[in-house]
Amino acid sequence: MTERRMCVLEDGKVCDDCGQCNLCDLDPTKICDNCMKCVRSGADYNAIEIDEIIDDGTGLEEFGHTLEDLENLKNREDPK
Repeated sequence: MTERRMCVLEDGKVCDDCGQCNLCDLDPTKICDNCMKCVRSGADYNAIEIDEIIDDGTGLEEFGHTLEDLENLKNREDPK
């Protein structure tokens, strides 16, 4: 059985690949290109609350990494 992804915008909804989560917060007609204009406000302090990180391992290959590499980094002792 294939594991279903859940929608990151609506609790309890299965992802139907609508693309809503990829739209720009400032210009809803534009797909987000990580320009960061939404977080640049001139304030002395900005924060974004991250409540979950979803990592299915895709995209690692383009940087020459594998899931095993990430596990090794995660388990590595923090040098102090």
